[in-house]
Amino acid sequence: MFANRLVVLRGLVGGFTIIIFYVTIEKLGAGRAVILNLTYPVFASIIAAIWLKEKITRAAMIWMLAGFCGLVIFLRGDGQPSHSPGYDLLAVAGAVAAGWVVVIIRRLRNEEHPSTIYASQALCSLLIASGASAKLPQLAMGAWLGLTMAAVVVTLAQLEMTRAYQKLSVVKGSSIQMLLPVATGIGGYFILGETFHPLEILGAAITLVATWRVVVTR
Repeated sequence: MFANRLVVLRGLVGGFTIIIFYVTIEKLGAGRAVILNLTYPVFASIIAAIWLKEKITRAAMIWMLAGFCGLVIFLRGDGQPSHSPGYDLLAVAGAVAAGWVVVIIRRLRNEEHPSTIYASQALCSLLIASGASAKLPQLAMGAWLGLTMAAVVVTLAQLEMTRAYQKLSVVKGSSIQMLLPVATGIGGYFILGETFHPLEILGAAITLVATWRVVVTR
């Protein structure tokens, strides 16, 4: 994990990006924070075009932007001026960093194993989080079990995502990941009993269609 400079960067940048994401959720609210964070496919595509010389078709970019607009509708952004412009900028900076991480993963596709690439983030995240370990709250055994299960699921998902970027371009891979809030909404509906307004459902449908169009673009 320490023999390759890019692997180290993937861990450091990825670890701090996660911290930024959680901070902005707390300060801006989940909806606004997720919208701003999900601008990262645009940044990732631009970085990949410059660094990796990946081609971005006009159709793919248009559909990707359409998918982002669908997310704005789904998450019900009200378009009002922000009361926390500093945290808005922090969220955008986190999106740029997340886009850079995706491009680093793609750059390492022929050099490192997916497990090594993900292990760098896991180690850096552990080191970053260790500062808060002295103030851990007292949790029931069921809560610890739930956290452990979540950690296993996230690990499997991260490994699959890293492996997928060995075959997918940054544009296609990051566009698929824009389905994250839609998938979260489906889980909230079936597991937590959350309901959605017709406008939110329309936004989710736009994102689904736009993502499909990006994936099938030659």
